[in-house]
Amino acid sequence: MLRGLYTAAAGMITQQRLHDTVTQNIANVNTTGYKQVNSVARSFPEVLLSAVGGKQNSSAPIGKLNTGVFAEETLPTFTQGDARETGKTTDFALVADLQLQNPDTGENYVFDASGKSVQEDGSVVYQPQAFFTVRDAEGNVKYTRDGDFHVDAAGRLLTAEGYEVLGTDNNPLTIGGAVDQLKVDNQGRIVNSDGTNGPQLLISVANQPNQLVRDGNGVFEAADPAAAGINPTAAGAQLEVRQGSLETSNVDSAQAMVDLMTAQRAYEANQQVIQYYDKSLDKAVNEIGRV
Repeated sequence: MLRGLYTAAAGMITQQRLHDTVTQNIANVNTTGYKQVNSVARSFPEVLLSAVGGKQNSSAPIGKLNTGVFAEETLPTFTQGDARETGKTTDFALVADLQLQNPDTGENYVFDASGKSVQEDGSVVYQPQAFFTVRDAEGNVKYTRDGDFHVDAAGRLLTAEGYEVLGTDNNPLTIGGAVDQLKVDNQGRIVNSDGTNGPQLLISVANQPNQLVRDGNGVFEAADPAAAGINPTAAGAQLEVRQGSLETSNVDSAQAMVDLMTAQRAYEANQQVIQYYDKSLDKAVNEIGRV
């Protein structure tokens, strides 16, 4: 068995998947509310090689052997995207900087640029994230940052894919009156023409956003809402609903190009290793074998 050959092949597959992930991000750089994904690579379990037998008839450790890497999973990054003004009354952007208190110290966790806080014991705490709450035709509740809504003939507020936007009473939100006169305050409450408050957008907060699964069409779902820590937004949360704006993608185009070039170079390096093994086998079989 040529271990180096298999290690290089595993590296090529991993870099190909990393390349696919980056191109997905680049393709969605203009998608409203899109959250970029990052490919996570992991090495295969290390193998401890030992020499069996010998003078003392006992095993002697030679060392550890790594047999390559594989792309384990892709993880979304829920950092805030920019709010872009559109002037459309049914466009909404969520601007949030939610905090989480450390129960041991009583102080808020300090999150890095990717929305994570790594503790001394190696555990990772994710920054809570807010989402619009929507419901599909089958009655499944989903979560999205894409606030590109519209109003149908029945007055229901719908996403671009036709999902119903839910209010705080967990029912579809309906709009009365002219759409171009729709007013919503920064807490997601509809302001009636007489100045009173109407229905309110249901903004859900996921305390463990890493438990959300991308479901396509710009929405996420929680297989286990309790594990994801899904709750309605609390009063006083650092969150704002901006009417007439949309949240842009959080893809870093410059970093994506760097990642793309890195994956390409690493792929080529692994490819050259395989070509080296191919030439070595060619000499062993067709030239040395004739001697």
